[in-house]
Amino acid sequence: MKITNLLLAGFLSLLTAQEAVAQNVSANDADNAQLAVEGQHALALDFNNEVAYSPQKTVFKLFAPKEAKAVTLRIYADGQGGQPLKTVKMAYDGHVYYTATVDGDLKGKFYTFDTGRGECPGVFAKAVGVNGQRGAIVDLDATDPEGWKADRITQKVNMADLVVYEMHHRDFSIDPSSGLKYKGKFLALTERKAIDHLKKLGVNAVHILPSFDYASVDETKLDTPQYNWGYDPVNYNVPDGSYSTNPYDPAVRIKEFKQMVQALHKAGIRIVLDVVYNHTFDLESSNFQRIFPDIYYRKTADGKWSDGSGCGNETRSELAPMRNFMLQSMRYWVDEYHIDGFRVDLMGVHDIETMNQISAMFAREFPATFIYGEGWSAGACAYPVDKLAMKANMKQMPGIAAFGDELRDALRGPFSDDTKGAFIAGIPGSEESLKFGIAGAISHPQVDMSKVNYSKEAWAGQPWQMMSYVSCHDDMCLVDRLRASVPGITQDELIRLDLLAQTAVFTSQGVPFIQAGEEALRDKKGVHNSYNSPDSVNRIDWTNLDRYPQVFSYYSNLISMRKNHPAFRLGDADKVRRHLEFLPGGDNLVAFRLKDNAGCDTWNNIIVILNSAKQARTVAVPAGKYTVVCRDGVINEAGLGTVEGPQVEVPAQSAVIMYQ
Repeated sequence: MKITNLLLAGFLSLLTAQEAVAQNVSANDADNAQLAVEGQHALALDFNNEVAYSPQKTVFKLFAPKEAKAVTLRIYADGQGGQPLKTVKMAYDGHVYYTATVDGDLKGKFYTFDTGRGECPGVFAKAVGVNGQRGAIVDLDATDPEGWKADRITQKVNMADLVVYEMHHRDFSIDPSSGLKYKGKFLALTERKAIDHLKKLGVNAVHILPSFDYASVDETKLDTPQYNWGYDPVNYNVPDGSYSTNPYDPAVRIKEFKQMVQALHKAGIRIVLDVVYNHTFDLESSNFQRIFPDIYYRKTADGKWSDGSGCGNETRSELAPMRNFMLQSMRYWVDEYHIDGFRVDLMGVHDIETMNQISAMFAREFPATFIYGEGWSAGACAYPVDKLAMKANMKQMPGIAAFGDELRDALRGPFSDDTKGAFIAGIPGSEESLKFGIAGAISHPQVDMSKVNYSKEAWAGQPWQMMSYVSCHDDMCLVDRLRASVPGITQDELIRLDLLAQTAVFTSQGVPFIQAGEEALRDKKGVHNSYNSPDSVNRIDWTNLDRYPQVFSYYSNLISMRKNHPAFRLGDADKVRRHLEFLPGGDNLVAFRLKDNAGCDTWNNIIVILNSAKQARTVAVPAGKYTVVCRDGVINEAGLGTVEGPQVEVPAQSAVIMYQ
């Protein structure tokens, strides 16, 4: 049976009425005086029930200010244009809601709310017309594909077992070389070629960039190429129409999104939704501001709008309305769309308490759900740093993971300078930061934190709390970074260093994460921030799979090796400290041993050596006979030969992996 109402008891049990009032603002704050008085009501807001449809009637329920002179509901025949079929004045319930009931079957009709600041679909529309200007009344049960009720993954995932593949819908499939029918659409991920590619690569989680209704692509002009990553939210709880085959039909985008999820689940692949609750596309015309002005956004001490997002505004998660909106929105995506996890954009803008409540909610109700995010903000927030979900505060959020930029920048160089290299560019000085990342950002007795690039103390309580990566969407991809930071790099050298970087990522104790197309040596023509660049920059060239087969083979075998041997994903800080031993290294050389079986029945004393120097290195290892499984850009678990300790030679700009 589909759940349509949020179970609020869990939220109410977390805070007493007095705490509810205290967590809101004082009555001296004129913008929020009503909420200070109505704290308990605000805590129990049910955004999820803003529009409740049945064939007999539709009930509309809107959280809006008591001082609103009039709240008007308008019913339309179409998603844009035309005059209202019906105009209804909504009644105030004496607490926080305006309500209206419209008799008859409104399925297929559209609606807007108006509190005097302009029409909009409200804050929790579940379906919208083209470009999201009007809400749509749909029967959600009718959007379920066949077999949908049996689709959900219920098995709780061990985070250490995840291999995450980050993609943008358009990048992945838009190029003619993809051979896919539904180019740039949700349905591309239902096609056999796409599914087979992901399965052959070996990833088990697909992270899709923002897929909710966003502002920067005009859905009425899809014949004209348009591109954006989608970090400009409008309607948070509706799939974006530009990725559907018909943005004018509100049910189509919903059903096609579900078909995409179902196809991935059938292939054993979980799906992660990139969510952007830290800001809206703009402030004054946002649905939040039009419905209930000022309560969803933070202000600085001098009364100006704060901009910790770097996008002109920042939301106020510590206040009950925004906190409950986030809780209910994320739960809705899991309940209605069977989403398995979330990547929280600029998680450092949100408060720790909100993130912990989200984590606790899923632990109770949907324990298979996992959460990771960016442990930083894009600017100063109007909220105490020690209460924000920053990377430095991750130990206060034991159920959530964050991106490890120490490992990323130790490998390829700083975010702030594309031309400056680091370990894989053969520049010494980042070895200790690389060791910190290999350990999963936990405290380790052999890591000297005084030499780590961004953190002077370990921030992860468990190794799976660190997302391990070397590139993602909002930066140069790995190939472009190598070309920018290694003068005169040859194609052969580029491939060697690319494979070396990913070896560090996939043998680390964090959760490995790769950007789509890296397995095909993707480039973006050197563009650092390609959020609105054309397809010619962002598209993945699938012919690279034939051009560089050794790259895909290495990535696939690296992923397979990680999956087959638990030593690479111990998942527990004490086990990592017990089994992960760093061997003597040097400039441009990091080596470690996974000793005492480390969870493997067949491989003992696994040794990984990463050599970024331009010459071969002779490395001291514990005495014994070893089977080599990685050397010269080739991985073969059956073995590539044997070597005898106490020394082993490691070719230039490459990795050696071997075991006893």
